[in-house]
Amino acid sequence: MSALRARESEPGVRAEPVASLDARRIRRALAQRARYKYVQPRLLAEGQGWKVVSPNCSRNVDKAGGEIDIAWLAPSDDGGWLLFSRDHAEDCWQLRHHERSLPAVLLHLQQDPSRIFWP
Repeated sequence: MSALRARESEPGVRAEPVASLDARRIRRALAQRARYKYVQPRLLAEGQGWKVVSPNCSRNVDKAGGEIDIAWLAPSDDGGWLLFSRDHAEDCWQLRHHERSLPAVLLHLQQDPSRIFWP
């Protein structure tokens, strides 16, 4: 999918505040992820969605092992969810998945067999 410099004013991102119930669901899903289970990612409100940041234990992105952006989840204006990965080389978000429900989009973030989200 194409690279997007996504902002909260970006077309396709629903203009409603984030919900604490969604945050709990995302945190629970992050605890069940397949990669880097030994690090503790953080969930931050970002625009109309949620940003996942985590220490870069592999040091592929940050040689010092600092915190990096992993994913951005945003509700879409059609009632679904958008899942973006961070393109660290281009310093932008890339749309990876558009699903009808939050649980469906979280599966991509949890499994990540191609290491798109957890580099």
